[in-house]
Amino acid sequence: MKYGVVIFPSKSLQDKVNGYRKRYDPHYALVAPHITLKSPFDADEQDISKIAEQLRRVASLHQPFSYHVSKVKSFEPVNNVIYFKVDPNDTLTSLYEMLHTEEFPGEEPYRFVPHITIGQKLSNDEHSDVYGALQMESIDLTEKADRFHLLYQLENGSWTVYETFLLGKDA
Repeated sequence: MKYGVVIFPSKSLQDKVNGYRKRYDPHYALVAPHITLKSPFDADEQDISKIAEQLRRVASLHQPFSYHVSKVKSFEPVNNVIYFKVDPNDTLTSLYEMLHTEEFPGEEPYRFVPHITIGQKLSNDEHSDVYGALQMESIDLTEKADRFHLLYQLENGSWTVYETFLLGKDA
């Protein structure tokens, strides 16, 4: 089964992101807007209980934190993904790094760029038009994160929460 680890932003930011994703992201109906901490990986039921225990440990070592969403960016020319940039911070980087050790399966296809996807799988012309228009958007939001989620993929391709991990020793 496929699993992944994400942080979901606030409902208000999810609503803003989904306003774009409805039009520009074919995965809109499959997963809620999120920051990916660990890209999809394969694990069986026996392994996932060990992984969940490790995720609890990682969560206990990090306190709730704030992060800043600052502008619209793109991964062009690598791929035609448009996203809201999440400014890197120490906690996000630490969470990412701790989830990419030998204790966790899966390889990361790209370097860590915290972001929330708003459009993907666009043709070159569509990407250019949409990105050009969205770059004029003013984005300046501060969000709080006090948890992350282990998701799993259903047979229909959608993702749902397997377990939620609260940040902090007292969580």
